[in-house]
Amino acid sequence: MKVREEVKTEVKRPFTRRYPLALFTACVIVCLSLFPIPEIPQAPDVPFMDKWTHMVMYGGFCLVIWFEYLRSHQTVNAPRITFYGFLCPVIMSGLLELAQEYLTTCRSGEWLDLLANTTGATLAYLLGWTVLKKVITK
Repeated sequence: MKVREEVKTEVKRPFTRRYPLALFTACVIVCLSLFPIPEIPQAPDVPFMDKWTHMVMYGGFCLVIWFEYLRSHQTVNAPRITFYGFLCPVIMSGLLELAQEYLTTCRSGEWLDLLANTTGATLAYLLGWTVLKKVITK
């Protein structure tokens, strides 16, 4: 007589249900990047305030992706989290900079914005792996 093993089937939720905050954040970033926004007074004592904003925006975006990935998966697939949690935001950033330059009349694409976006995504990616390693060891 064989003992029947219980097979646990994981019901895959749709992408939009697994990553609602990441999708919302991506939509907000696209809107902020392509639509004209009113002139915001710059803080004179903070150099490169615009670049800091880009770093925080993309760093936050990547951290949201990390959070939702870890919330909805049992194991970590390193190539997948690298692609979705780092490369996709960086590629999106580059495409938005090109769209600002060539598809809008109110915005301009800048290499330094792309660098700031990539820096924010890189820092968030490294932070995500650091936190994950701390959680795994506990």
